[in-house]
Formats: sequence, C-alpha cells, structure tokens
Amino acid sequence: MQDYRININYAKALFMLADEMQEQDRVAEDMRLVNSVCAENHMLNTVFRNPEVKASKKVAIVSDIFGAHVCKTTMAFIQFVAQKKRSVNLKGISAAYLDLYRESRGIVLSQITTAQPVDEETRALATKVIADYTHKQVELVAKTDPKIIGGMAMEFDNTMYDARISTYLMKLRHAFGENVYESKL
Repeated sequence: MQDYRININYAKALFMLADEMQEQDRVAEDMRLVNSVCAENHMLNTVFRNPEVKASKKVAIVSDIFGAHVCKTTMAFIQFVAQKKRSVNLKGISAAYLDLYRESRGIVLSQITTAQPVDEETRALATKVIADYTHKQVELVAKTDPKIIGGMAMEFDNTMYDARISTYLMKLRHAFGENVYESKL
C-alpha cells in the first residue's frame, strides 16, 4: 500500500508539471519507455534496490540510460526521483502516470491474449468491439500464450471476456465430474 501511495503521488506531480508545460503527450511516451526499460532490465532494478549504491550514482545511471531518449521535463523528474532515493519506484510511477494520462484522454487499456499472434484484421475488430462497448478510445496490447490452446481472452475496464478453449475444456471436465444421475428406484 505504501508503494502505491508513493507511485501515485509522484505520478500526479509529474502529470501536473507536464500539463503546465503542455508536454503531456511527450511525457507519456517517455513514461512508456521508462516503464518498459524498468520491466525488462533485471540488473537495473537490482541496482535501484541496492541501498549501498549512492543516490548520485543512481542519478548518473538514469541520466546515461534515458538522457538521449526523453525530454528535459522527464529527465529532470527522473533525476529528482533518483535523488530522493525513490528510483526503485520508477516502474510504478511510470505506470501510475500512464494510468492518469489514459484517464484524462478517455483511453481504455485493453489486452487480448491468443494462442497465436494476432493479425491486423483481428486487432482492428477487437479494438472496434471494445470501443463500442466502452465508448472510449482503445489502447490494445496483444499477447500470445500457447497454454490457452485456442480462442482468446480480452480484458478491459475491469471486465474479462473469456473465450479460451482451455476454459471450455475445464468447464466440460468439471461438468462431467459431477454426478447428476438420479436413481428412479
């Protein structure tokens, strides 16, 4: 719970700063980059969690990693977070900022999971269906998971549409496992 408060408070501060500087779109792109780098780089997270690495060294690390790729507003914010010894929260702060950004723009984050990669026609159809249901713009993330055998699962706005073959097989297995026979004797 404590990390959530830290993440959302820092994200709100960055959101207000970006709004004041009229750079919300640019900062959102930067936060996507920060989020993906923090999610994919285990070594970076290990350095951020290590209390023996000084804050000045962490500021230098984030400056080297993000300096050429983000705007000045984002860079100043990331350096500030590192100076305040909150670099371990960068992934959560960036995710919270993106949530605030989507909410302000009327965008719903949705995810479609299939056994095979999704083609453009299916992606467009899923986007249209979700947009018609939510009356919002859709940011669709496609994932593949071979464990679902076939079908798809869509998640958006705390809603899940589950049309996975593995789910149907599990329901069928459960239904056959029940003894519904009633003796006529």
